[in-house]
Amino acid sequence: MHRMHLIRRKLLLLALLVLAALSPAHAGVANAPGANLEVSLITYGPGETYWERFGHDAIELRDTVSGEAVNFNYGVFDFSEKNFLLNFARGRMHYLMDAAPSDADERYYVEAGRSITRQRLALTAEQATALRDFLLWNLRPENAGYAYDYYVDNCTTRVRDALDKALGGMLATQLKAHAGDMTYRQQTVRLMSAQPWLMLLLDLGLGPYADQPLDAWQESFLPDVLQAQLREVRLDDGHGGRRPLVLVLDEQLVSPNRLQAPPPTAPDLRLPLALAGLLLAALIVLARRRWPAGYALLGTLYLLAAGVTGLLLLALWTLTTHHSAWANANLLLFNPLAFALLPTLWRARRGLAASRFIDGVIALQLLACMAAVLLHLLPGTVQQNQPWLLFALPCWLALAWSLRRRQ
Repeated sequence: MHRMHLIRRKLLLLALLVLAALSPAHAGVANAPGANLEVSLITYGPGETYWERFGHDAIELRDTVSGEAVNFNYGVFDFSEKNFLLNFARGRMHYLMDAAPSDADERYYVEAGRSITRQRLALTAEQATALRDFLLWNLRPENAGYAYDYYVDNCTTRVRDALDKALGGMLATQLKAHAGDMTYRQQTVRLMSAQPWLMLLLDLGLGPYADQPLDAWQESFLPDVLQAQLREVRLDDGHGGRRPLVLVLDEQLVSPNRLQAPPPTAPDLRLPLALAGLLLAALIVLARRRWPAGYALLGTLYLLAAGVTGLLLLALWTLTTHHSAWANANLLLFNPLAFALLPTLWRARRGLAASRFIDGVIALQLLACMAAVLLHLLPGTVQQNQPWLLFALPCWLALAWSLRRRQ
């Protein structure tokens, strides 16, 4: 978020509060009777930039008498914030609530080619009033900030929670009773598949937390999932039963998507990474026999990548609050032990045997690979890192063979 957006939010809040103090002739969203407030969920499709790939959403409040409409959303951040990149890397992300006139807010998404869907919700006058009052309170500068989390506290979960609060917990009750369709990992890979390298890095960096089974409430951290789930919500009649009314009164596609849409399911990374691992292993073996310099270069690239990856995974676990990256079993496959093998790799191209110490390092790395396989076979929820097992195992076996081989 740029500084001008901060000014815009403050000015809009001031204008809403001033209008609320004026006479009924100047009624608008801030002081309209609940019976005149129309509540809608606005869902925006994914964008092209990596931080837009998950989509976005907002709550729209519309005064049906004056025609004034305001979008409230929770997806604002400020690149100019002090130590922004350092805090981002450490998992300490500061996000803000924002509000803007609906037509101005939606114009941006139309120009960007991102889809806009409006779902008009069947809130009572009392519920609409309570939601409006909460959003105006939340918009105040002292209340607008929050600690962002990709999966459990983001721009969509805040919208979901605000609606649930107005509905008296009805959303949470119904959605928690149903299983979700995908895990955090599967949804992440699915939505990032248009940017393969970033998709692979995220999949590599996610630990077992990302593979836990989700209920529909947890999976509604995504705008398109929340949009779909609201269609199934039924309203409580206040007498312990369910009215035949649905929460979503009607759904309108305001603007179609002009960008490449994400696939409905996550791509299966096992075969591509298994083939890549076998190919690299075969090249290492062939180069060891026929092209010593090429062997040293290929091995160096792999060992450097494995060592640096291990340092990053270790840092994510021990130095950040990115709990979705903690206890990552890929540390057994890619770790700083790789750095110890680099000198031996270059000596091996001249036919020199590895030392006993290096034999021990190689054995330790192979044991770590075996431990990663065994961990994956444990019952219950385990980290779904089969693609990286299939990639790393042939590479380590090829390097172990080439480094331990006596001439």
